[in-house]
Amino acid sequence: MDAHGVEHLLVRGANRVGTAVGWLTRWPVTQEAIVVVTPGRPDTLLVGFYNHVPNARRIATGCDVRWIGERPLETALEEVRRRGGGRLGVIGPPVPGAVDLNADYLRLRLIKSAEEIEWIRHAAALTDAGVAALQAAAVPGTDERALGAAIEAAYLPAGAVNHIHYLAATPMAAPEVCVPAQYPSDRPLAAGDALICEVSAAFGGYPAQLLRTFAVAAEPEPLYAELHAVADAAFDAIVARLRPGATAAELAQAGEVIADAGFAIRDDLVHGFVGGYLPPVIGARVPVPDFTLAAGMTVVVQPNVVTRDERAGVQTGELLLVGADGAERLHSFERGLLAA
Repeated sequence: MDAHGVEHLLVRGANRVGTAVGWLTRWPVTQEAIVVVTPGRPDTLLVGFYNHVPNARRIATGCDVRWIGERPLETALEEVRRRGGGRLGVIGPPVPGAVDLNADYLRLRLIKSAEEIEWIRHAAALTDAGVAALQAAAVPGTDERALGAAIEAAYLPAGAVNHIHYLAATPMAAPEVCVPAQYPSDRPLAAGDALICEVSAAFGGYPAQLLRTFAVAAEPEPLYAELHAVADAAFDAIVARLRPGATAAELAQAGEVIADAGFAIRDDLVHGFVGGYLPPVIGARVPVPDFTLAAGMTVVVQPNVVTRDERAGVQTGELLLVGADGAERLHSFERGLLAA
């Protein structure tokens, strides 16, 4: 705010989208929320849905919590006027005439504090528990919706919530799916399926992420064994370069072992995570960014190796911490092409 000459800041979120409100107040946002920030004064949290205000007051204890009213933005601007007015900034959806601080906010979230890293470790352990429950439940006859229920049952009692659980299964002998699906199907698992997953449990607004491939009630088909061997090689090559000062171009170069083996990727190879979907994003259809890693960043390395016709694919990877001396694991779940 000082750098941009901003006297007041509106931090906006809606429908559980946008991380800044929760980061500042602990309120995860239900319908809509706006935080009014003025240096030297208590933050005011304006909460959508009048009946959500009591819960928000119990959670966001460092704020003056009020109802957002029928005209949310006008309620926030009236609070700014009550504070004397002045130059206005915004994080979240734009406000006419306000300075856009979204890029500044993302930069602020790149480096994690020691306290944040402990929360992420806890989320990683709960994510691992979810994937272990998935592995145990992945027997022939169980459909993807029931698998999702098993995943969540592993961490909901511990206070975590679902950030994502993307799943997909396909016969290894006649594959038709190469990446996990965002919405589950009712197709029952069968012996000989490949089951691919991307799972994130979030604790207090801090998610982790684990990606694995399972062979259901059968030995892996040779194609899947080859795909996963390449994915493991790409993961190891990228992680070996994951240290302060490394560039996104170096990470992308490490991932070239996939193309060298005659395969491709459909999903991101690497992306920053926790506090948003963060740089560096190295993906299948985006240019490699000009970006340099620093200690304290957390990134997901997730080689999704697919056949050129995109009928078969595997997923592996996890969230890692960029430490002073290199990559540090936050998860402890077994690696490899696993049995279910």
